[in-house]
Amino acid sequence: MVTKEVVIEKLKQIYDPEIPVDIYNLGLIYGIEIEGNKINITMTLTAPGCPLAGTIAQEVENRLKELQGVEEVNVEIVWEPQWTIDRLTEEGKKKLREFGYNI
Repeated sequence: MVTKEVVIEKLKQIYDPEIPVDIYNLGLIYGIEIEGNKINITMTLTAPGCPLAGTIAQEVENRLKELQGVEEVNVEIVWEPQWTIDRLTEEGKKKLREFGYNI
């Protein structure tokens, strides 16, 4: 059976194309729900109107379907609560500092 930890590790392999941090450590993932062979992801993006919204959601779906036993992945993009820099994990902040961001 797939665990939340395994899902998180997969999500950490997906990067926002504009920011050198994965979507999990950026704080874009709001919810992970596992129901047997189905995974539901609730997430946001750094800005409404992001032209890559569909691409990122599709990558989440594709990566999670790589997990053994996963047959269905639903990705819901939400805008509330709005993403802010405060949602970054400590690991995300550290990575941004390494790239010269003043966080």
